[in-house]
Amino acid sequence: MDVNVAAASVSALVGLGVGLTAALAFRWSEKEHLPSKRTDQQEEPALPPGVDTVLSVLRSCAVVLDESDQVIKASSAAYALGLVRGGAIAMDSMLAMARLTRRDGEIRQADLDIQRRASGGEVLAVSVRVAPLGSRLVLVLVEDLTEARRIEAVRRDFVANVSHELKTPVGALSLLSEAVQDASDDPEAVRRFSGRMLIESARLTSLVQEIIELSRVQDDERLVDPEPVPVDELVAEAMDRCRHQAAAKQITMAAGGIAGLHLYGNRGQLAAALGNLVENAVNYSPARTRVAIAARKLPGAKQDAVEISVTDQGVGISEKDRERIFERFYRVDPARSRATGGTGLGLSIVKHVAASHGGTVAVWSVEGQGSTFTLRLPAGRAAGQEPSREDDPAVLPEQSESDESAPTAPSAPTLTAAPEAMP
Repeated sequence: MDVNVAAASVSALVGLGVGLTAALAFRWSEKEHLPSKRTDQQEEPALPPGVDTVLSVLRSCAVVLDESDQVIKASSAAYALGLVRGGAIAMDSMLAMARLTRRDGEIRQADLDIQRRASGGEVLAVSVRVAPLGSRLVLVLVEDLTEARRIEAVRRDFVANVSHELKTPVGALSLLSEAVQDASDDPEAVRRFSGRMLIESARLTSLVQEIIELSRVQDDERLVDPEPVPVDELVAEAMDRCRHQAAAKQITMAAGGIAGLHLYGNRGQLAAALGNLVENAVNYSPARTRVAIAARKLPGAKQDAVEISVTDQGVGISEKDRERIFERFYRVDPARSRATGGTGLGLSIVKHVAASHGGTVAVWSVEGQGSTFTLRLPAGRAAGQEPSREDDPAVLPEQSESDESAPTAPSAPTLTAAPEAMP
């Protein structure tokens, strides 16, 4: 009996030992197969106090890497720029800088060009700054300089183009003045050379005036002291400005639309903008065609708008050129522009004047059929005029400056979208 009890006790102890061994083996196996995420969470380095808040308000893209190069914190801008993918930094050059900084603790900075896959391979110019963050973390700050670099390139091109444009008439005037001196005994030669001098001096004056005008409006700042400006007077002034060029090419200029409209802004800037549009239409139209200027009022929820369209029957503008015609000094046909005396600043001035007045400028064009440029600006009222319940405008009689037998200008479509803004 005692032997049986002892045997049972031994069996129980053996069973308990086997059970404990199995349980320990199971727990060990479970620990070995736990997802690495849990271990990483337990061992993940903590950000220093306040760093999380600072990173959330930085304008630069911010990424924090741990000792295994894993991203433990990244700003939304870093994800938007494509710097972080799959929990790791996506740029090998930045990763190499981070590893060097982790090794020696030195702050590093470099300018890099990176390719952004999400935008079809767009190359971005960025400034990268890498610094140690505590003893185990590395902070990577990335600032997108693409727009700043583009603006700087535009400024360099602007200076180069201005220098070139100024050099041409100045050089011509110098040579012509020498020619006049040498031909002082020949009245006919003096008259011929002096006539050329007048043309070159007018070209120089026009260029300087447009540069001054562009410098005034290029910041697109809102006007300080706007005033009511009659649209009828702006149209008449623009037509008068181009009367001689139009008459020389037998181009008919016609004004139509709604009379009595007013804009609210700077009269000089508005006159320059509309004058540039009409002058371009005349310069780029073949002989015996028609240029039409029309104004209409568009009711709006908050404020009415006035649309002034200038339509020509010229050579038209290709789609690729339409995207750039509002850039400074950009010319669709450089040879033709030099022949017409254009400076390449007129449409840029138009764009900036529209922006500073809270409006837009748009273009519709078909090669071989002509173009329509449309200014859309906030409407104003004449001084002392009370707002009426509903305007009942009269139609302006058509005004012609030359041959009435010219063909009718192509109808202008309604344009609501402004072109891409210039850098």
